[in-house]
Amino acid sequence: MLRPALFLALLGVCLLAAADGRDDLATQGHVEPAIDYRLFPDAGNAPDDPLVAAQLDGWQRLPPGRSANFGYREDVAWFRLDVPTLPEARQQILEIGYPQLDSVRIYLLRDDRVAGQLDSGDWQPMANRPLQHPHVLYPYTVDPDSRYRFLIRVQTSGALQVPITVWERDAFFDHISRIDQAHAVYYGILITVIFFNLFVFLAMREATYLYYALATFGYLFLMSTLRGITYPLLWPDNPWMQNHSMMLSVPLAMLFSLLFARAFLGLNQRSPVLDRLVRLAIIANLLAILGSFLLDYNASMRLSVALAIPSCLLLTGVGPLEWWRGNRPARLYTFAWGLLTLGSALTAANKYGWIPSNFLTDFGMEIGSALEALLLTVGLAARLYQEREEKVEARESQLRALEARRQAELRMMEQALHNPLTHLPNRSSFELLLQDLLTRESDRRHAVGIVQLGNLDTITRTLGHQNTDRVLELAAQRFNSVCRDLPGVYSVERDARHTFHAASLESATFGFIVDADTAQSQRRRIIECLEAIRAPLDYLGMQLPLEPVAGVAVSPDHGNDPNTLIRKAYVARESLEARERGLAYYHPRHDSYSADRLTLASSLREALKSDQLALYLQPKLDLRTRQVAGVEALIRWPGREPAVSADQIVAVAEQTGLIKPLTRWVLKQGLGIREALVRAGYPELSVSVNVSPNNLREQEFPLFVQRLLTSHPQHAGKLILEVTETSMMLDPANSLRALRSLHYTGIPLSIDDFGSGYSSLSYIKRLPAREIKIDRSLITDLSELPEDRVIVQTTINMCHDLGYAVVAEGVEDHATLDLLGEMGCDMVQGYVMTPPQPMKDFLVWMEDQAASEQRRA
Repeated sequence: MLRPALFLALLGVCLLAAADGRDDLATQGHVEPAIDYRLFPDAGNAPDDPLVAAQLDGWQRLPPGRSANFGYREDVAWFRLDVPTLPEARQQILEIGYPQLDSVRIYLLRDDRVAGQLDSGDWQPMANRPLQHPHVLYPYTVDPDSRYRFLIRVQTSGALQVPITVWERDAFFDHISRIDQAHAVYYGILITVIFFNLFVFLAMREATYLYYALATFGYLFLMSTLRGITYPLLWPDNPWMQNHSMMLSVPLAMLFSLLFARAFLGLNQRSPVLDRLVRLAIIANLLAILGSFLLDYNASMRLSVALAIPSCLLLTGVGPLEWWRGNRPARLYTFAWGLLTLGSALTAANKYGWIPSNFLTDFGMEIGSALEALLLTVGLAARLYQEREEKVEARESQLRALEARRQAELRMMEQALHNPLTHLPNRSSFELLLQDLLTRESDRRHAVGIVQLGNLDTITRTLGHQNTDRVLELAAQRFNSVCRDLPGVYSVERDARHTFHAASLESATFGFIVDADTAQSQRRRIIECLEAIRAPLDYLGMQLPLEPVAGVAVSPDHGNDPNTLIRKAYVARESLEARERGLAYYHPRHDSYSADRLTLASSLREALKSDQLALYLQPKLDLRTRQVAGVEALIRWPGREPAVSADQIVAVAEQTGLIKPLTRWVLKQGLGIREALVRAGYPELSVSVNVSPNNLREQEFPLFVQRLLTSHPQHAGKLILEVTETSMMLDPANSLRALRSLHYTGIPLSIDDFGSGYSSLSYIKRLPAREIKIDRSLITDLSELPEDRVIVQTTINMCHDLGYAVVAEGVEDHATLDLLGEMGCDMVQGYVMTPPQPMKDFLVWMEDQAASEQRRA
């Protein structure tokens, strides 16, 4: 018995060391702040607004060093505490260290305004929590120049315990790691005991070992449920199951323990009186199990704990009585259940709020059940094996099982940090490296690159999933090899066998990190590496194009944390520039997912509903008659602060799906402008409106335009639709099909911004357009650059030969206007006449022009 006793002593030392480590953290990154609380016995009178609750009177201060523990009561409790704002501890975590709370609402106030909120509790799915942990955790970042305060609303039908701790983030994860290691030892012991006794039962067919395995499982289930570990592991999306398992865990543990004690001590043969008492306790706990399905949570838990205390006392008292009567197994049983009962009594008294929370009350049942499991395991082993050498071998077998478990955990960790298909480090490894670099080398610029294979879906549909997996594996090997040659590249992972410079972030997406300054100084080498990545992959005798597209974000220019940098690299990869060139750097104006763009999208939706947008008119001058031949309606957002350009409005509308209602609004407003021009005495003026390429991909768009003009037949031929050359080249076939459909219905079409894209002459000659508008980039320096004059003259002649009228955009001076007239241009548009202006101002301008012509005449 000396060696088991020594082992138990060492276990106690380890548990106490875990406790001391927790105490040392008081000066190494956590604080239990001063807490004010206010209880509301009537939930109907409890405020829901944190700002209202903060202003109420009657707040009380918890005594220093004491946790909030009010026992079993259904009051609504509000807690108030100030947050330390130390420059060296900007990233913090608020921990509520009791998992059995129904509803927890956390409000973070910054300078008396709500800056963050979390709605959690064990009646909420685990996915709602920012950190997947049994305790309620709220991560946040503080600004030393601001004042922070937490207001926490708690309501529960169980024990109202709210232990609150404020942690520095890294210190918290260190603490949790140590606690998890201690829990791993505890659960490992219990699981080993369970399987050991099950194996013995299967071999010996003796019910005692089965009852002991069930009793140990009962305490394993009880402790894992109490600690909330079963919630994220077994049923993270089923809060009801977590609460019901809590109600079942206590009577189940007691039931199995009573069955084991009756069999182990042989009470049915040695002590009929004690046997009847134990059977009565078994029946009582069966009723408690039934009550868990019939009673509410609070009543069921009170009943279970109330029955558990006398059951534990009975189990503890049975041992000394049987020992006194000469029952040899009762000696070891007495010590084992004495420890367990002591730990259980401490925990139960804490649940009722009779004693404050501390290490012993928090871990009493765990320590007691672990010691009880070990002691009774030794007792059962002594009962089975009589020789000392056999007991030592049994203990060594348990240690080997623990070592095997450790090795299995190491293999699981290896799998958790690598992609099972490509064998490259996964996103977790990539983010860990990036976070480490940003922390260690905060003064350097790091570029985060994201590469996605654009042709993988086509390969899958052509060759099947198995071949695609092999292609992806080969592509990963190539990318890792190419990334190794990138200037300033960092290795994502390095060991004795491998060095990885790329990581698998998703099934067809890879990531790498380089020193931005080093890479910028060797641009040619970067281009060579990109060309190597773009090269087709040789597979089964085929040259498979992978069509990789890359996006890059740079710290600190684009962000200072892994999540932001990776997100912005993804955004850059989705940009038009990346699709055209294969590589793009992040730019805020292309980020449709930024907070500003989200706000703008919401505001644009509201502006469209409330008719806050407007169309401004810019005239088109006929160079032959020197008369205004038409107007272009340009969208504006009057009164918007800060001002938003027309390009921004259209871009946000295209990215958020608002372009469909926006274009329809513009068409209807355009017809309204045309109606107003007719009433004002200008029936000959046409109205041009711009159409997005997204509209051309709508199957019903030509039909909508046709119906709209059918209802306004008086404006037939006077509403012109403008489509940019660049937008047509994004999808030439569908764009041409839509334009022909519009043309067949008699709707005039105009090609805008001609000369800014890359359309071919063979495509241009097929366009069913009436006019071509030369882009302002060719017009701006027309009077100064001979090359531009050659291009513009050639364009005018070509368009006339193809039957198109030509409009020059961006004309800002009379010299350019006269030169275009000499070149044979049909119409001009630009600030040389007037900037875009509202309808009312435009009519005044037209009247002024008419008056000027009359005076000249």
